[in-house]
Amino acid sequence: MPLMRSWIESANSADTEFPLNNLPYGVFSVDDGDLRCGVAIGDRIVDATGLEANGALRADPEADVLDAPYWNDFMELGPGSWAKFRSALTAMLSDDAIEDLRDVITTYSVQMVEATLHMPFRVSEYTDFYAGRHHATNVGTMFRGPENALPPNWLHIPIGYNGRASSVFVSGTEIRRPWGQQKSPDHDMPAFMPSRRFDIELEVGAIVGQSSFGPVSVDFAEDMIFGYVLLNDWSARDIQAWEYQPLGPFQAKATATTLSPWIVSKAALEPFRVPTPNREHDLLPYLEETKPGLYDISLDVTIQPEGGMESTLARTNYKEMYYSSAQQLAHHTTAGSPMNVGDLLGSGTISGPKKTERGSLLELSWGGKEPIEIEGGTRNFIEDGDTLTLKGAAVGDGYKIGFGDCVGKVVPALDAADLPYKTER
Repeated sequence: MPLMRSWIESANSADTEFPLNNLPYGVFSVDDGDLRCGVAIGDRIVDATGLEANGALRADPEADVLDAPYWNDFMELGPGSWAKFRSALTAMLSDDAIEDLRDVITTYSVQMVEATLHMPFRVSEYTDFYAGRHHATNVGTMFRGPENALPPNWLHIPIGYNGRASSVFVSGTEIRRPWGQQKSPDHDMPAFMPSRRFDIELEVGAIVGQSSFGPVSVDFAEDMIFGYVLLNDWSARDIQAWEYQPLGPFQAKATATTLSPWIVSKAALEPFRVPTPNREHDLLPYLEETKPGLYDISLDVTIQPEGGMESTLARTNYKEMYYSSAQQLAHHTTAGSPMNVGDLLGSGTISGPKKTERGSLLELSWGGKEPIEIEGGTRNFIEDGDTLTLKGAAVGDGYKIGFGDCVGKVVPALDAADLPYKTER
């Protein structure tokens, strides 16, 4: 699909993340005012809440669904309403829109640089998967050797765990280094201390836009997905190594999960579909797909020490995943678990076959044994003051579909004197 031209000239640049082909959904405020639903176009944000109140563009003719500081009520309307809203907004922003429509958009829009971005949806529940084969192989090789890298079930089932919806934050939120119980570096007894092996995980998050109350097929799960965000699953590797047996991640993953500020709709990504990889073993029939389930989305990870220069840590692509979000969602429902509007599914760490394509510092530094060269120094894991940024875009013919940067700066752990308990024996 070629670039769709808009009368908003900044949307026609090959450099913008937000051409008319994209129209991602977010929440913004200006000058500490009310939080409002908005749509990104070029260097502007269309005030969707204002358009609805004015009557110029309504998603639901009988109710206001955009007068809340999140897109959940709009998601509940379903795929038919999503498509109609997107089509109507596209017409208002297209190059051949009449003058009256241009005047309305001009009235109900702001410069992006003037706005503060907030969480674009209310997270109902959060599940994170372990569905990148290269990542799973790398981590398994580190801890179990190459012959036992993948668990016996990995090639047959999307593995996941339930995370904390309460610690999902929008891009730009500072991330405080966590305290936690971990194996002491000096002896076999555990110690309580700040994490020294704090890490990121480069992921893509799928947002569930429709509820279900029983098992669903992969095709039905595909229809339930509203859109996608970039996702950083912050991970304390030393806490994780001590706690993960026998039930898996717990406090190591509870500190924070950072999301990009814009939800890119499934419709915007449709031209970039690619199939899941060839498999050694056929999946069971309930996980079979009838159309390509992944997307060709280029992804970057950068690191910038406080006061220093930014360095690229890794470059990879979402198409490296082994299971699609629709497969993950369908599997999630098999035991009868209801899914809710606003549920968030993390893809799992996205790594490619090359060292430069690894989506975590655990892999890049090979467990801390091989320091990574960055501008002005090296890193094994994240140090205080480091800013980590995830970037992603699907690249088309003269345009790209972006998510906005997913940024988090790590600040020092709380001082021991500020904790409500003793930290030493």
